[in-house]
Amino acid sequence: MLERVRAARGVRLSRTEYHADFDRVAESVTGVMWKLERSQTFREPDDPAWRSFVAGEWDEVLSLFDAERDDIAAEVAKDAERGVRLRRLRVVEEPVSAYLQWEMHSFKVLAECGVDVRVVGAQAISEWEVGAPVPEMVVLGDRVLYEVLYDESWAPCGARRIDDPEVVAGVVADIGRLYAGAEPLIEYFDREIAPLPPPKRTAIGSQVES
Repeated sequence: MLERVRAARGVRLSRTEYHADFDRVAESVTGVMWKLERSQTFREPDDPAWRSFVAGEWDEVLSLFDAERDDIAAEVAKDAERGVRLRRLRVVEEPVSAYLQWEMHSFKVLAECGVDVRVVGAQAISEWEVGAPVPEMVVLGDRVLYEVLYDESWAPCGARRIDDPEVVAGVVADIGRLYAGAEPLIEYFDREIAPLPPPKRTAIGSQVES
């Protein structure tokens, strides 16, 4: 079902509309919220840690991520009280991109604060990627799926809201199956990311320009 998301009927939302709609729907959702992330690089100009990454200030990146711990833990506790559990599944290609190396340090903090994050290799989703990669997506319970949209530079620019119950249920089943066989983030991080030196400015620059 993952390969059918782009062809499914949906409502296009601007970035502002997407955030407002997401917040409204999320208030009444319980159970699992899924997030599937596929692209190996994004632009996140609103994120101070991303700007520090682009500037080559690696120590500042790690400091900014670490400073988020209290807020993340509070959000996890709030979600637990509401009966909500966020599960994030990150697709990884080898060799790891500079962006992904940066993001994995953020994910490590998330995981240590109680967020369920797992990693799966790109080969695990190959059956759904005939002709194009699967899109980035967020699923709220079993009700609403958002295909998250990006511009040509991979900066966020909104989403498509999909309400078709068959599509939503099929996507949840596919992501859930992938998640069950995926590797916990901390295990992956300790083996593949922790030994890496800070990304070189040339590697960062090539991805910022892409």
